[in-house]
Order: sequence, then structure tokens, then C-alpha cells
Amino acid sequence: MKSVYSDDPREQEAAMQRHFNIRLNLFFFSAFAIFTVIIVRLAILQFVEGPSLSQQETQMRVKDVPLAPVRGTILAAGGEKLAYSTPVQSLYITLQKDYSNSTDKGKANRPEALALADKLKEVFDKYGDPNATPMTKEEIIEAMDIDYRQNGGFTPRRIKMDLTKQEVAYFLERKDQFPGIEIVEESIRHYDKDTVAVQAIGYLKKFKSTNDVSFYDPIREAQGEDPALEYTQEEFVGFDGLEMYYQNELRGKNGYKKVPIDPRNMASGVSEIVPPQKGYDLHTTINKNVQLVAEQAILDQIDWVHNNRVSGETHPNAKTGYAVAMEVDTGNVVAMASMPDYDTNLWQTGSISNEAWSKISTNYQNGTITPFSSGRSGHDFDSAVLLGSTIKPLSVLIGLNENLFTTSTYYTDRGIAYFGKNDSSSVRNSQGHVYGKLYPADAIRNSSNAFMVDMVGEKLYKKYGSKGIEVWDNYMKEFGLGVSTGVDLPKEYLGKLGYNDESETVLSRLVYASFGQQGGYTTMQLAQYASTLANRGKRIQPHLVSKITDENGNVVKEFTPTVLNEVNFKDAYWDEVIDGMQTNVSTAFSGFPYDFARKTGTSQQYGKGANRDNGVFIAFAPRENPKLAVAVIIPEGGFGSYSAAPVARKIFDAYDQEYGLDGVPKKTLNQQSGQNNGTTGTAGTTGTDGN
Repeated sequence: MKSVYSDDPREQEAAMQRHFNIRLNLFFFSAFAIFTVIIVRLAILQFVEGPSLSQQETQMRVKDVPLAPVRGTILAAGGEKLAYSTPVQSLYITLQKDYSNSTDKGKANRPEALALADKLKEVFDKYGDPNATPMTKEEIIEAMDIDYRQNGGFTPRRIKMDLTKQEVAYFLERKDQFPGIEIVEESIRHYDKDTVAVQAIGYLKKFKSTNDVSFYDPIREAQGEDPALEYTQEEFVGFDGLEMYYQNELRGKNGYKKVPIDPRNMASGVSEIVPPQKGYDLHTTINKNVQLVAEQAILDQIDWVHNNRVSGETHPNAKTGYAVAMEVDTGNVVAMASMPDYDTNLWQTGSISNEAWSKISTNYQNGTITPFSSGRSGHDFDSAVLLGSTIKPLSVLIGLNENLFTTSTYYTDRGIAYFGKNDSSSVRNSQGHVYGKLYPADAIRNSSNAFMVDMVGEKLYKKYGSKGIEVWDNYMKEFGLGVSTGVDLPKEYLGKLGYNDESETVLSRLVYASFGQQGGYTTMQLAQYASTLANRGKRIQPHLVSKITDENGNVVKEFTPTVLNEVNFKDAYWDEVIDGMQTNVSTAFSGFPYDFARKTGTSQQYGKGANRDNGVFIAFAPRENPKLAVAVIIPEGGFGSYSAAPVARKIFDAYDQEYGLDGVPKKTLNQQSGQNNGTTGTAGTTGTDGN
């Protein structure tokens, strides 16, 4: 192989020099290129990225610590405060040192924190509210969060809310003795002591309790984007009802402190405070007087069926009841009662004792929109019971609209209807009644099961076969049964649709659905259904809030009636059905001064070896130009005419007093009458009000 280098030493030396020069040039060129890149990068950092990096540096050295705002007020239709906040003084601590068990320095400092806890407990015990449960040392240490389980070192920890004047004075005079301690004005939530629509209003818990509440997922995802919307783990948030549904409006915007921090992530002072903005106020459609009448009426009726025979027996297993009153033309929910209820002031601290929880665990949710009811009936029936005969006005409407019969078709009721292969199955009228010749309106008035089976259920099956279920379901949903009513409350239940159970034949499902034994719905859905009948096909969205205002009373948002959908039937069909809504409820409505449309229902559910009767009732008044629709459910209360109808009567009377079913509030007339009596009487006479 030929050598690269010549044998001549001088040529070898020249070749080596050339290689060396090449390497040296490459080295200098590489160094030049590297330094050029560095210089360019430094220029970019200085002039292009400098401002943003400077801002990041500032953010690393200054933290925005939220200050929770004062929550807005929830008011009844008459202006009464149903939920409101009052200012309180709270004790906070911002840790000045590392006290954690995770570092050597923290372990060395920890005795100081424990000594501070002892000192705080001594002050609380001496100057705190003597009627309140005293804080333990363990609770104080947990609140201090010295192991940073909940917050970073710079975040203030709330030690105690609602300090007494003596506690406030003590700490303000001795701030130098309590490093990092400060007094912060916050608010505490109060609820009307009369327990007005408590499940609809809702309650508060701490934000740290919402990890499994999907409603707050967007808020958690947005944490850190805007200091004014930054939630603290300790702040109170809505956990049900209007408090939850309107959380964003009620909360307002928090203020924040710009807290400088040192390299250890500990606070080194406070440079700036931005004050919070108060939340908006909710003006509800709930009339306090009508609501309280509805609540008491349910409790009275439950007691009545315990002690008076209905259909030959008392009903001791009736333990719950639900009622909704909804204005037909506006959608305003005037009353929403889920009984028994409880005092939501139990939640003021964000949690309750095990003893208190055991008393309310079955009745803290709103039984008018969920099946989880205010307690349970004796055989564990929930609040979304089968509709029973209250479905019959809609059954007849479906039959008429599907041309299964006409308004002039008559049916001979023999008290029983047969269906299925070789007429192997049958359905009887309640108590075995035989009604004879019936027109469609008569079938509703007399509540004929046989008519519904033969003229609606079977004929729908003959017309549509297996598609009959879909046809039935579409009609139900157009009237608000099996779909959301659109009410402004969370956790609304859509109903249990037994007619979708494929373990039964299509014919059987349609037959039993036709007289109300296949669909279980909420009282809110029933009220919307009654309202849709009253509106002749217009399904109005119910709502509990009429307007939202700011702290100065300026209207931020006002709610107007909204039609969700409209069903177009012939006027003759509406006339026939509404004329048929004249079920005999003379006992409950004796002396009622208005002609009104109504339908009772007695649905049956199986419990412990026997079928049990649920009381159901829907009505709207007046029959012409209807103003109010009411729905009532009393699980295991017996016949609806005796268990549920009396509750509706009291609600109608209360509404008539407040607003007037004819547009003239009777309480105003009574007041005017009283004034006239007082001014026209003989001078010096007394006792006029007692006549």
C-alpha cells in the first residue's frame, strides 16, 4: 500500500503543517459560529423574550392570594330573605417558617407551631363564644396545615370563623405576639328560620368537598387563569338547589392579595390588596306565604291519612309528600314543597355532625325533581311514583289525534277489558265500577281503565305494532314527561319509563301505559304536564328565578316566559279532554269559588306482598283563562282524591289570597273591606274585626 506521506522529511513536515492549519481554521470557525449563536440568543433573550421572562420572574416572586367575596342574597317573591350572608371576622395565619415533618429545618421549627396552637386554644377558650363548641388543639393544628397538605406555604390558612369582639380585640392588640396572624372580614350564610323551600334553595359546603361533583369541573380546570375567579379550598360554594345552579352569579368575584414570596416559597410581606366584588342577588318566584301553606298542608294531610280511613283503611306508611304550583302563563314556580324538610342552617360550618346527618340524610334532597325524596314511604317508595289516572287526559288526546276514535265515539264500559292472546289478560276499573256508555270526556271524568285499554292501548298496538312504544314515548315527551322540564335547578331526574322494559310484550306495555301504570315522573314534571294541558299544547319552561340584580338593585338579567315546544291538536280535542277533567273531589274542594279542571290518580306499587296505593293529583284553575297549575304526590297515601287533592285545594286558596286566580288578590279585597268597616262604623265602637 502506498504511503500517504512522502519519504522526504521536508515534504512530510510541509504536509503536517497543512493539516494543522486546516484543523486550526476549523477550530476558529467553529468557535466563531458558537459565539455568534450565543450572542444572537442573548440578544433575543434581552430584547424579544425579556419582558415576558421578567413577568414570569415577578410571578414567581409574587403570588395572588384570593379573598372570597360576599355571596349574593336569595329573596322570595315578596322580598323576604331566604338565604343571605352577614359579615364575620375570621382569624387567618400565613406561615412564616417551615414547620413540616418533611425537612430537617421543619422538624426543628415544629415545636414553635405546636406552642402557637396551644396559645391559640387558650385564647379561644377564654374569649370565644361560650355557647359554641370549643376547638380542640388537633383541630387548630389541622387548620394551620403545617404539613402543606392543602396549600402552599404562602397561602393564608383560616383558623377560626365568627370571632367574638373579645377575640378580635385580643389579636389586634397583640399582633406582634402572633407572627403571620391577621383578622379578615368574611361572611357566613343564613337561611330563613321558617325553612322555606329549603331543598330548592340549597346549601353550601367548602370548595374542597367538590372533587366528585362534576358541576365544578370547569371551575377546577380554569383555576389559575384569572385571580378574580380563583377559588380557595376553604371558601363555601353551592352544593344543591339555586345555591348551586346560580353559583357563578351568587359568588361574585374575589379580591386578592399580591403576596411576595422568598425562595423557600414562604410569604415575605403583603404589597397590594384588590377588594372583592359582591355577588348578584336572586329574586325568586317562590311566594313565601303560598310555600308555607303548601308545606304545612302536606304534613297535615299525611297526619290525616294516618288517622282516617280511605278505601276502608288508614295509611300509616304515608310519610312523605310533594307539591309544585306553577303559573300557567309565566312558568313561575310559586311553590315547591318537598316534605318533611329540615333547617339548612345546619350547614353553616360546611359540615354537620354524624347525629345531625342521620336525621336529614333521607330528606335533604329535593323530592319534587329527584326520586331521592324527603325521606321514604313505609315500603321505600320514592318520590317519582307512577302517574295512575292522571295520565288519562293525555291518553284520550293521543287517541283522538291518532284517529283511534272521535269525540262522538261512545264506548260501552263493562268494568273490565281483556287483551292479549285469546284475551288471556284483563284490567278492571278501580273498585270494579261499571260505567256503561261513555264518550271520551266521560271516560276521563269517571276514570275508566277499560276505556283506556280498549280504545287507546290496544288500538295503538294494532295501528303501529312494535312502533307503538316510540309513538307513545314521543307524546309523553312533548308534554314534559320523560324529559327535562328546563327548571333552573340541578340534578333533575327525567323519570322511569317502564314502557321501555323489553321483558314485557309491546301490547302489554302500551295497555298498562294507557291508564298510568308504566311511567313514573317527578312532581315538577307533573306540574309542567298540567300546565301544558291548561295552555292547550304550549309547554312552558318553569323557573324559580324571575330576575338577577347587582348590589345596587340594577337588573342584570330578567327572565321571560319561554315556550319549549308546542303540540298542535284540534280545538275540539282540547275541549273534549278539558271538559272531561271533572273528577269528583267535592270533599276537598267544597265551596271552591272557581270552575277548575282536575284529575285524580291512584297508582299502585308492589311492596311487601301487596299492591299499595299512591295518591296523585293534577289541576289547573280557572278552567277558562287558567292561571295556576298544581301537582301533588303522596306516596302510599291512598286515593288521590283524599290524600293529594286537599293539599292542592289549600295551595289554590293561598294563591288566590296572594295573587287572585281571577287576577284580583283576595287579601287586598279583605284589607279594603276591613278598612271600610273600620271607617263606616259608629264612632267609639270596637270589636268590628271579631264579627
